[in-house]
Amino acid sequence: MSYADLASQHCTPRKGKEHALDAAQVSTLLAQLPGWVASADGKSIVKDFKFANFHHTLGFINAVGFMANHEDHHPDIEAGYGHCHLLWSTHDVGGLSLNDFICAARVEALLAR
Repeated sequence: MSYADLASQHCTPRKGKEHALDAAQVSTLLAQLPGWVASADGKSIVKDFKFANFHHTLGFINAVGFMANHEDHHPDIEAGYGHCHLLWSTHDVGGLSLNDFICAARVEALLAR
């Protein structure tokens, strides 16, 4: 499965531990997402993005926010001049779900345009 395949999917409500991905599933999905890594505790995926200036950073954040609202799955965002750090996790499963990888892939698709 490529990130384009993931990006073509949509998030669905996932609640409960039965929707949490195991380490092998996380590793397989991360291999499809350039530059994304698992956090030290394995409960989130993260990536840092660099931009030429604050204007481009803010545009990226707005695009991610629009997509996240549409998918009803929201990242933690930290930003400053020329950079943005995204973190995806699914609180309702206590770790990572397929929704996190779908949204990360959708972020990659935004940047590929």
